[in-house]
Amino acid sequence: MVMTIYSFHCAFPSIVGNLNPRLNSSSISSVRFQPTRIIACCSSGDSAKEEVTENCSPINGIRNVACGLFAVWAVSTSSPVLAAQRLPPLSTDPDRCERAFVGNTIGQANGVYDKAIDLRFCSYTDEKTKLKGKSLAAALMSEANFDGADMTEVVMSKAYAAAASFKGTDFTNAVLDRVNFQKANLKGAVFKNTVLSGSVFDDAQMEDVVFEDTIIGYIDLQKLCLNTSITADGRAELGCR
Repeated sequence: MVMTIYSFHCAFPSIVGNLNPRLNSSSISSVRFQPTRIIACCSSGDSAKEEVTENCSPINGIRNVACGLFAVWAVSTSSPVLAAQRLPPLSTDPDRCERAFVGNTIGQANGVYDKAIDLRFCSYTDEKTKLKGKSLAAALMSEANFDGADMTEVVMSKAYAAAASFKGTDFTNAVLDRVNFQKANLKGAVFKNTVLSGSVFDDAQMEDVVFEDTIIGYIDLQKLCLNTSITADGRAELGCR
């Protein structure tokens, strides 16, 4: 863990009257220095904390502009990838792919699990029986292959399925809330009576996806309709304008 700490001492002047470009004895008398603002910035990992305290010092006011600009720069660059998805290392469990056939024994809707399910890079092409009704809440599924699989009644709340492939996958009666499908291939997938609230479909391939009685919030629907790969029939079923 890397922790970066910045500390700045900045005095901010309050100007009364007009100041000449060069400060002289007469103009300095018209300057009142406000309390020094000490900015202590601490960043680590995904979070950044900023603490501001007040302390009086009329000496360092000339540096106020430079100090303020530097403080803004330091805080904005201390953690440049705050929003990036950080994933744990790939599981070394030799049977990790088979865990999809068991699923989580606890959790479900809240994405809580007894043991993380790491299905990254696994292949379940045309799997028709072993995935049905399983709880895969919060599963790591990026770049896995579920083409043609029967995933009816699956619970995938808070799963991470970015860049995974679900071509022709049947998600009838499934719960897919808050799933990250960014850049996933969903061509021909079936979302019949499927919960999609809170899920992300940015840059996903969604040609010929079947939307029938799909359950999705209004704001989420607006975002989904921005995906230009959804065909005319799908857009009509969703009610995209």
